[in-house]
Amino acid sequence: MTDDHTKSADKQSQSNQLQSTSSKTQQVTSTATNASSTVAKPAEPQIKKVDVAIAGVTYPIYCPVHEQEELHSAVSYINNYALDLKRDAPSLSQESILVLCCLNLYEKIHANQRNEEDRLQQDKQSEALINKIMKDAQSIL
Repeated sequence: MTDDHTKSADKQSQSNQLQSTSSKTQQVTSTATNASSTVAKPAEPQIKKVDVAIAGVTYPIYCPVHEQEELHSAVSYINNYALDLKRDAPSLSQESILVLCCLNLYEKIHANQRNEEDRLQQDKQSEALINKIMKDAQSIL
């Protein structure tokens, strides 16, 4: 009878330990869940609808708030170019005017890229020439 009583006590002790472990696991999980829900999520950029007018036609643009000034600058540039085209060729459709604006912008971007590549090449040549002059000067001294 003592043997059965000891076995029964051992089983009850193991059962209590399992329940205690299970309870602790639930508490940790609950705490982790609560902590993750209180952690601040990174703020998403605020988007704002901005109506822009190009050559007399208004377009709704959804733009991050911090980029609005740049958007207005771009719209001003494109609008001026489009109005110049419209004045020079009043029969052009809005679509044709915008296509010509895009082609003009591409040409300017491409020209800037070529200029940048040319500057980088000149910088490399200048650096090579300076290095050669310094090497020659050191060999003389």
